[in-house]
Amino acid sequence: MLNFTVGPVMSSDEVRKIGGEQTPYFRNDEFSQVMFENEKLMREFVYADENSRVVFITGSGTAAMEATVMNVFSTEDKVLVVNGGGFGQRFVDLCDLHNIPFEDIKLDFGQDLTQDILNQYSDKGFTGFLVNICETSSGVHYDLDLISDFCNENDIFLVVDAISSFLADPINMKEQNINTLITGSQKALACPPGVSIIVLDENALERVENNQSKSMYFDLKDALKNGERGQTPFTPAVTILLQINARLKEIKAQGGVEAEIKRISNLAEDFRSRISDLPFEIKCKNLGNAVTSVYTNSSASEIVDTLKKEYSIWVNPSGGQVADKMFRVGHIGDLTIEDNDKLIDALHDLEKRGILK
Repeated sequence: MLNFTVGPVMSSDEVRKIGGEQTPYFRNDEFSQVMFENEKLMREFVYADENSRVVFITGSGTAAMEATVMNVFSTEDKVLVVNGGGFGQRFVDLCDLHNIPFEDIKLDFGQDLTQDILNQYSDKGFTGFLVNICETSSGVHYDLDLISDFCNENDIFLVVDAISSFLADPINMKEQNINTLITGSQKALACPPGVSIIVLDENALERVENNQSKSMYFDLKDALKNGERGQTPFTPAVTILLQINARLKEIKAQGGVEAEIKRISNLAEDFRSRISDLPFEIKCKNLGNAVTSVYTNSSASEIVDTLKKEYSIWVNPSGGQVADKMFRVGHIGDLTIEDNDKLIDALHDLEKRGILK
């Protein structure tokens, strides 16, 4: 199968090779050194301060979202949440579940976040800001600089869910004053799902230290303490952490984070330019590099199913009100321009067959 979804994605030969090996014992110095290297490279790739810390949680991206909400916010906070789709709603649900006072900026599906919208929330006493910077349910990518400036002007603690944006779009924790950044193993890191990652700056670490987390598994104080010796409190997804290590070093050897972002950007631009003569529409004007949301007057679900069954190509279906109007094509993972060729050829063939109208 050729995988153009936005997670899990295609993995390199080296990453897949590690997945086929026996899982080693991990309570030893060898594994600790791997974890120290993982932390160092993650800090480097998101341009975090040396005093920042990185936590690796065995769990999906939602695990890191919940751990963050529980550990950096409390009932004393007032959090502003960007709610423009399924993943923004997830932050809303987590704040509600953990009794974190919040308001949400309710955006229409695919709507951009503008200065005029943010201005309505200035000087309202907010202490925290939560955003999925790439809302992959719609494909919209919010303006991180705009959000950063708003948080700076209002002295707001900024949490960025970059699960679908890390390594696909530029992110700089220091320059953009991001206090906490979340990502996961199965997106542009191109490893199997099962590990989520939280990067915490000094302000975030202070919040964690002063907060009382009512969780054993998601207590970041415990995770940080164990991380000082290159370990985790509980048995981690050892093999995936070894794969992450190989992948981070692979990216470093191939030119670093800037080169990886450029590679993904080229794939996205190539795909978008080559569907202009097909009966599709790209409605979202603020797309990031990770995914393209494609609207069609044909049946989106039939396109997705036919590509899978007859061409061995996976693309992302959509849900809700756009389930039969939109499908999504990912550009992250171990993909090439030649892979784009195969997808474009398949789409042209669907047009010839009358499936695209």
